[in-house]
Amino acid sequence: MIHKFRIVALLLALTALMPAAAHATQPPSGQAAAESAQRHAGGEANLVLPDLSTESFRGINARTLLKGGLVVCVLGLAFGMVIFVRLKNLPVHRSMLEVSELIYETCKTYLITQGKFILILEAFIGVIMVFYFGVLQHFDAMKVTIILLFSLIGIGGSYGVAWFGIRVNTFANSRAAFAGLKGQPYPIYAIPLQAGMSIGMLLISVELFMMLCILLFIPGDYAGSCFIGFAIGESLGAAALRIAGGIFTKIADIGSDLMKIVFNIKEDDARNPGVIADCTGDNAGDSVGPSADGFETYGVTGVALISFILVAVNEPAVQVQLLVWIFVMRVMMIIASAISYLLNGAISKAQYENAETMNFEAPLTRLVWLTSIVSVILTYIVSRLLIPNVGGDPTLWWKLSTVITCGTLAGAIIPELVKIFTSVDSSHVREVVTSSREGGASLNILSGFVAGNFSAYWLGISIVTLMSIAYIVSTYGLAQLMIAPAVFAFGLVAFGFLGMGPVTIAVDSYGPVTDNAQSVFELSMIETLPNISAELKKNFGFDVNFARAKHLLEENDGAGNTFKATAKPVLIGTAVVGATTMIFSIIVVLTNRLQPEYLRFLSILHPPFLLGLITGGCMIYWFTGASTQAVTTGAYRAVEFIKRNIRLDGVEKASVADSKKVVEICTQYAQKGMFNIFLAVFFATLAFAFLEPYFFIGYLVSIALFGLFQAIFMANAGGAWDNAKKIVEVELKEKGTPIHAATVVGDTVGDPFKDTSSVAMNPVIKFTTLFGLLAVELGVQLAAEYGALMSHILSAAFLLGSMVFVWRSFYAMRIRSGA
Repeated sequence: MIHKFRIVALLLALTALMPAAAHATQPPSGQAAAESAQRHAGGEANLVLPDLSTESFRGINARTLLKGGLVVCVLGLAFGMVIFVRLKNLPVHRSMLEVSELIYETCKTYLITQGKFILILEAFIGVIMVFYFGVLQHFDAMKVTIILLFSLIGIGGSYGVAWFGIRVNTFANSRAAFAGLKGQPYPIYAIPLQAGMSIGMLLISVELFMMLCILLFIPGDYAGSCFIGFAIGESLGAAALRIAGGIFTKIADIGSDLMKIVFNIKEDDARNPGVIADCTGDNAGDSVGPSADGFETYGVTGVALISFILVAVNEPAVQVQLLVWIFVMRVMMIIASAISYLLNGAISKAQYENAETMNFEAPLTRLVWLTSIVSVILTYIVSRLLIPNVGGDPTLWWKLSTVITCGTLAGAIIPELVKIFTSVDSSHVREVVTSSREGGASLNILSGFVAGNFSAYWLGISIVTLMSIAYIVSTYGLAQLMIAPAVFAFGLVAFGFLGMGPVTIAVDSYGPVTDNAQSVFELSMIETLPNISAELKKNFGFDVNFARAKHLLEENDGAGNTFKATAKPVLIGTAVVGATTMIFSIIVVLTNRLQPEYLRFLSILHPPFLLGLITGGCMIYWFTGASTQAVTTGAYRAVEFIKRNIRLDGVEKASVADSKKVVEICTQYAQKGMFNIFLAVFFATLAFAFLEPYFFIGYLVSIALFGLFQAIFMANAGGAWDNAKKIVEVELKEKGTPIHAATVVGDTVGDPFKDTSSVAMNPVIKFTTLFGLLAVELGVQLAAEYGALMSHILSAAFLLGSMVFVWRSFYAMRIRSGA
């Protein structure tokens, strides 16, 4: 303990000394304070939206056009709800329905607990927002209240779509399991995709509806701040649900999976009290997390572009043109996704409805590419009609469309690259299997590391290539309209990543349904029910084939694993590319619209900037370890409990009480881990923003870049380990053998890689950047009004607070035998 406080004291001393050294290279303090105050007046808090009614498009007033977008959002919402009702009304046997409803009840309890916890975290954010907007910005109480209200609306949006996601998926899991009894592959493909599309369409439609309402119905001098508050709220909700869900699901998954080795029992054995927790975790981590994350990603990327346009574009008419164009593109993307889904559905039904076998990945791949192509075509058509002349340049419509297309194509190309490293047909995954046969768990793990590392290289190259094309296009004509046109181009690439938003969410949500369907089948114990074959024939009109059903459900789960893996790099890529745009907004404020005398501080020749780059890497590796530590300790406790309480003789099912106890263990450690991680990030953001603004810029750039490659590596290594196990179970039929044990060990290593640490980096990066918009201005304003000493004292205090939670995330979470 003494050693720990010596380290903290040393770091605090360095914190105090570094700004003093930095002042030698900065403008004089009085001048700096005055100019900071001047720059601050045009900062993020005071973004003013232009009057939309001043511009018309094809004879239609901008406000009228965007109100039409509200109608499309309502239709998209109805589209999702119609699918939801159809899923609910699909046939299902009572034994399977009971299991899915039990899973939903545990999910509901988990979400209620998390909702209360998120409100506690909102209190921390709310204090900073009240101080920033109310005290330093001198906003009146009504305006501050409205901004806080929109942050709560943002949280409510993330939380609400997450709840909808688990309800849809827990309808779909039992219906898919039941459909498998017919022995045909098409129904167990169609049901999970319908569930995913229901979530995707509702999620994107609701998010866009909320943003359009802010744009259309909130006064222009309030709207900018409300967008920031809304984005911070949805980012907070997504970060909390992603982190906690990722920890919960992998504690349960590891605890359940290890029993297969310890007791040599089958997958999802009903006697294993960890299986219900595993099913709950499939929804908490793979449905709740991605739904909230997708909602937040879509919103934050839009807010980043809105902020850029208002900060970087001088001409109000051009601001209106670009804002309306972006929102119309979003409306168009909902339409493109619906058209593509219906078209792909018709093709798939004709191709596979009566087939005895099918490649489950093939129609999902076609849906992704079809949506990408339709979106690209509509992007050019709608842009040509909407903005044939921007700022006097008749060529910008196709240039802007080309930049968005780089992102839209990335949404299809990146999944193809991911499949090379994670699919059951991947040579990398098969190498993991081959190495496991003679090398056991050791070579299995090393081969997964190789797949993850290679994937980071190729995905990184693909992202750089597409961003380079966007940059080149941006050099022709955009500079006349705005400062830093390349940054706008990068933001549009991130925007294009989300061009297939409903479909990206749909194929991601496919996985938890297929995983749960397999579990529901086993937990229902339908095979053991008396006269079940005759009952199914009489009541549902088909002859059952239990062995065939189990095989198809396991095979489809492999496709679900693959497409869960494909969505993760798309979301993390969006976070990083979108963060570039938000960081630029901070830079514009700090440098008084890119004045050369300030730009020299954005260089490794300015020591604080370089030190910020290094510090960002530290935080990413801390986060990776802290989230995995929570999984490790929680899984230890879960395994300890399951081993002590599992009953394998004379018992058909684990008791509900034992199952709920495992869920309780998972929830406990998920909350501990999330609380420590969130507050460490929260206080670190304040500490580094108050320390030195250019240090903070380096820090933000660093966490985005380190986070990108760490997340891609971990997600794809985990995907390779997961599907290597699936090949052994489904294709090789070698359950219970040494090679199966080796792949199970590899999968338990990959679990926190792919579903805890990697996926949570996306909302953490965006929350840090968004909250940093306020924090860095707060630090600059405090330094200007109360002197640098006050800012540095607060920085040291916040750093101490952050390090306390960093310490708690490791040393207070350690496994203590017999505790």
